[in-house]
Amino acid sequence: MSLPVEVRPVRSKSELETLITFPWTLYKDDPCWVPPLLSMQRHKFDRHKNPTWQHLEGEYFIAWRGAQPVGTVAAFINHRHNEFHGENRGFFGAFEVYDDQEVAQALLTTAAEYVRAKGATALRGPATFSTNEECGVLIEGFDDPPLVLYPYNPPYYARLIEGAGFGKVMDISSYYFTLEAAQVSEKVQKMLRVVRKNNERRGIVVRPPDQRRLKQEFAILKDIYNQAWEKNWGFVPFSDAELDDLVANLGTFYDQRIAVFAEVKGQPAGFLLGLPDMNQILRIACPRPGKPELLTKLQVLWHWKLRPKINRIRIPLMGVRAEFRGIGVEAAMFADLYERALTFAPQAGWTAADGGWVLETNEPMHRLCEMFNGVIYKRFRFYEQALGEP
Repeated sequence: MSLPVEVRPVRSKSELETLITFPWTLYKDDPCWVPPLLSMQRHKFDRHKNPTWQHLEGEYFIAWRGAQPVGTVAAFINHRHNEFHGENRGFFGAFEVYDDQEVAQALLTTAAEYVRAKGATALRGPATFSTNEECGVLIEGFDDPPLVLYPYNPPYYARLIEGAGFGKVMDISSYYFTLEAAQVSEKVQKMLRVVRKNNERRGIVVRPPDQRRLKQEFAILKDIYNQAWEKNWGFVPFSDAELDDLVANLGTFYDQRIAVFAEVKGQPAGFLLGLPDMNQILRIACPRPGKPELLTKLQVLWHWKLRPKINRIRIPLMGVRAEFRGIGVEAAMFADLYERALTFAPQAGWTAADGGWVLETNEPMHRLCEMFNGVIYKRFRFYEQALGEP
């Protein structure tokens, strides 16, 4: 007979470390899981250092069977989300669990009770801790390791969440692109000719970031992003502190060759930001509890700079101001990045790119991705459960 499940809030530094390091036990035999840098995880879960927690109210919980941790969850109210959308939802994140419906039910019930006591009328997730960070349950694409800043989970997570009474609220797709598929496509070549003519007619100019003014460039990015996404499902605007934190974290991954800004007649109109898939190196460096992080970082540097191991990039962020949509700005940025990639990608060893997230309701972006011969290869799902009165 198995021991009963007990879900307790995290109340000490050692318990927080247990929550942070639990995935190393859970995924130890999973060949696709990519261990993150522990320093980044500790920063993410530190409520005093992670600026997202400036507008969150929540708790971390661990499920135990006796002295053995068997699952984790975060339950929180995102006040910035609720104010922006005029909603009263709670969220769950940091959801990690063995294939055990009893444990999953206990964790999600605890999360629901916590947010309901705070006045929430629904519980949505997973999100750790907003749509600007890792979010969604992987439901398709388990045979491929996650890219940088992507969540990952075993196939049984969807079954456990649905078994706890949650239903689908939104799916998000990721597209797979290759230079080879685009180069041999007459459709792509025709589209490039159309884009060049449209750029000239509309006054669209696509440029790389100014490396001497990166702080100002990222301020432009934040301004465009917050305006471009404000009507999107689940969107939460970046705060100044969150943008600063993002820039600091992206310093590890940033590569100016895969970032562009678009202007229309001199006015900032859009941006596209790509990142090398550093997860391919983290799989080799294998950060883990007890291993000196300096050694991990030296291994990362060695494989990145001296023995390049990355063969794909991810495009996680893209936005166009509302007043410049529908005139070809998105296609102009895609086309510019593609044409420049024909030169620098072979030198860097990059052969493929990932484009995500794309909401299932974002038909224009789906069409644009398909124009470049992109193929959906990963899907993620948000779940939600209505809650009764507190």
